[in-house]
Amino acid sequence: MLKTYKTLLFDVDDTLLDFGAAERAALRMLFDGQNIALTEEIETQYKWMNQRLWQSFEEGLIDRNEVVNTRFSLLFKEYGQEVDGCLLEQKYRSYLEEGHQLIDGALELIRSLHDKYDLYIVTNGVSKTQYRRLQDSGLLPYFKAVFVSEDTGYQKPMKEYFQYVFDRIPGIIQEQALLIGDSLNADIRGGMLAGLDTCWLNPSMKEIETGILPTYQIQTLEELYPILQIERDSAVIC
Repeated sequence: MLKTYKTLLFDVDDTLLDFGAAERAALRMLFDGQNIALTEEIETQYKWMNQRLWQSFEEGLIDRNEVVNTRFSLLFKEYGQEVDGCLLEQKYRSYLEEGHQLIDGALELIRSLHDKYDLYIVTNGVSKTQYRRLQDSGLLPYFKAVFVSEDTGYQKPMKEYFQYVFDRIPGIIQEQALLIGDSLNADIRGGMLAGLDTCWLNPSMKEIETGILPTYQIQTLEELYPILQIERDSAVIC
C-alpha cells in the first residue's frame, strides 16, 4: 500500500534540471575563451576530476571553495598548463548560470504537485547559480523554499544539513516527507540517515552495490505520478 506524503524535497541537478547539458555548454564557452579545443578526452578528464572533488566535499573532507577554485587549475595542470583556477571558475560560473535546461517532464510535474504538496528544493552547490537557474527555468515560484548547501553551512548527505532544513520547514513530519534525487550518496544515503523515505531517479538503471536502498526507484519523472497517487491527466499545463 502506497504511503501518503505531505512534503516533497527535490534535488535540482539531474533531477529537475539537466546539469549535463548546462555543464557541457559552459565548458565549451570556457575553453573557447581560452582558445583551446574542448576534446572528448579533456571533457571526460574534467568530469572525473570534478566528481572526485565533489565526492570529497560530500564526505566533509574538503570545503566547497576548494572544489570550485582548484578544479580547473588541476585539470589544466594535467595538460602542462598553469592557469588561474579562481578566474576560470568565475568565468565558468557565469556561463553555467545561463544553463537551465529542464529534465523531461519536470515543469509539468512540479506544476501538477505544487497545490497538493509542500514543495522544497534541497541542493548542494552555489547559491547564486542555483537560484538563477531555477528562476530562468520557471521552476522557482512553485517551491516554498530553497535550501542550498552554500547557505546552510552543511551539505548533503550530512545529517546537519537535513536538520537545518527540518528546522526551517514549519510543522514538517519526517514520516510524511519524500526526498527525490539522482545521487545515491548525497540524496538517497542522506535521506536515509535523516529518517526520510527516498526516491532514486536512476535513468540508466545503475546497479546498487553499496547497500543504500531507496524506498522507490524510477527511471523517469513520470513514474512519480503513481507513487504520489496523482493522475497525470490532472496536471496543470500552461
